[in-house]
Amino acid sequence: MKPFDEVSLQLLVEKGLVVPEVVDSFRNSIEAGKSLVEELVAKGHVTEGEIANLLAEEFSLSLQDPNELTIDRVDRSLIDKAFALDWGVLLFDSSSSVTKAIICDPLNLDQLDNLSASLERDIEVFLCGPSALKEAIQRYYPLERDSLQPIFSEYSEAEPQVGDPRLDISASNRDEGAIVHYVHLIIKEALKQGASDIHLEPLEKRFRIRFRVDGVLQKIENPPKRLQPAIISRIKLMSQMSIAEKRLPQDGRVRIDLDGRSVDFRVSAIPSAHGESVVMRILDKEKLELGLQELGFYDDDKKLVEELIAQPDGIILVTGPTGSGKSTTLYSFLSQLNKPDRKIITVEDPVEYQLSGINQVQVQNETGMTFSSGLRAMLRQAPNIIMVGEIRDLETVEIAINAALTGHLVFSTLHTNDAPSAVSRLRDLGVAPFLISSSVRAIMAQRLIRSVCPDCSEPVSPSAVDIAAVGCHADEADSAQWLEGRGCSSCRGTGYRGRIGIFETMKITSDMESLIYSNGSLADIRKLARSQGMRTMREDGLRKAMRGQTTINEVLAVTNN
Repeated sequence: MKPFDEVSLQLLVEKGLVVPEVVDSFRNSIEAGKSLVEELVAKGHVTEGEIANLLAEEFSLSLQDPNELTIDRVDRSLIDKAFALDWGVLLFDSSSSVTKAIICDPLNLDQLDNLSASLERDIEVFLCGPSALKEAIQRYYPLERDSLQPIFSEYSEAEPQVGDPRLDISASNRDEGAIVHYVHLIIKEALKQGASDIHLEPLEKRFRIRFRVDGVLQKIENPPKRLQPAIISRIKLMSQMSIAEKRLPQDGRVRIDLDGRSVDFRVSAIPSAHGESVVMRILDKEKLELGLQELGFYDDDKKLVEELIAQPDGIILVTGPTGSGKSTTLYSFLSQLNKPDRKIITVEDPVEYQLSGINQVQVQNETGMTFSSGLRAMLRQAPNIIMVGEIRDLETVEIAINAALTGHLVFSTLHTNDAPSAVSRLRDLGVAPFLISSSVRAIMAQRLIRSVCPDCSEPVSPSAVDIAAVGCHADEADSAQWLEGRGCSSCRGTGYRGRIGIFETMKITSDMESLIYSNGSLADIRKLARSQGMRTMREDGLRKAMRGQTTINEVLAVTNN
């Protein structure tokens, strides 16, 4: 990417932004090979924005801030990262006949004409500063493939012939080092982007790698299909799995020290039609230190939860689908309750986070250590507080109920869509209604919802249709602080950064106990919970959208009603 050149310098002098004496003094002192204009910018005599404005006016071009783009508008399929950096061009808003391009060098138009001819489409040109353009290219082409180019060029997509060393790319120490480096870069980039999972997926003709960031899967540049076996083998070795076993699912763990940070990964490998599919789940211990407010509880919900978890006995259930943050919420509860005068034991499958001062038991079905047997053994350890990772069968829930009825506080999870449905789920497992009503103290359902990026948020006015769809009254909408992110480097152009929880908490009151005891219907349970003040997840999401923490679109996408 070429820096601003003598044309820019001439314009700066002509327009009076830089006096000739300053230019002369810099010209005499600048090191060989450096750009004079870049040096003027670095010393604060002029900004890149001012230079871009001059060039746009001189060459009759429009300005475009690449930070205002969202990641879905950028077209990375037409040119690769090396080309984009070398030519200083970022393509976006492509159609079948026209593609828009951001450049920083207006004298590069001849090259764009060649690009237009090769792509067989017109190119509409916009201008910005070189630093902003380079930063945007680095952001929208996240994985640094440049440093991996020797690997990718060595192992092309061409079919190897018999005897070709590429048929056994793990044989060479040099090749092994290259694969180790590549896997290291994948993990480093995932942590940099704040990903929760790394998905390595073998498809018929390509090997796809994706990161899950804020709950949304995002593609990165794929390595050649030929490298698939070596990459998968490297990750399996790191996770202490058998690389010889490719027909059965395997689970593993690995701890990696990266840039002074120790990160745990839970790794799962399963056979698929075109090779082994691997998912690396990133276990971020920093999230366990979040308080209730950081998780997304407002003061009224926080007070209710603190009252519930302070009870001496009973069952508190947290419900929601996989990936809804149930484990993080339960770990936060345990961290808050973890005092020297209390004994806390958990039985989990698997133990995701190791908590100081808490006894954690790993389920191992092959040795007979199931949830039910582990829970039964835990009761002989005289704990005050018990956490069961998940209630999966009647035997486990009956032991948990027995523990609750004999003076223990029990936390566990269920997979249900909302809080009232947990009662129906327990009935389906075969639990008698009188046991549910006498042991369960509260049921909390939750989801994770993306937060508006604080660095690029700006006020918006939602449409009347969206306001009505989310259940907001017109008078409330007028006083709300609606915000949306326009997309920036901090959020990778998505407009969102991080996630918070939305919750509905159903407290088992005396009236609710009576309704459950009499085998009341799910509709009646939900109606009573609402009449007693239970706020639904959609209503909690609406509260957060009205305060500018998330958007109406996110609330509608995550909740049902």
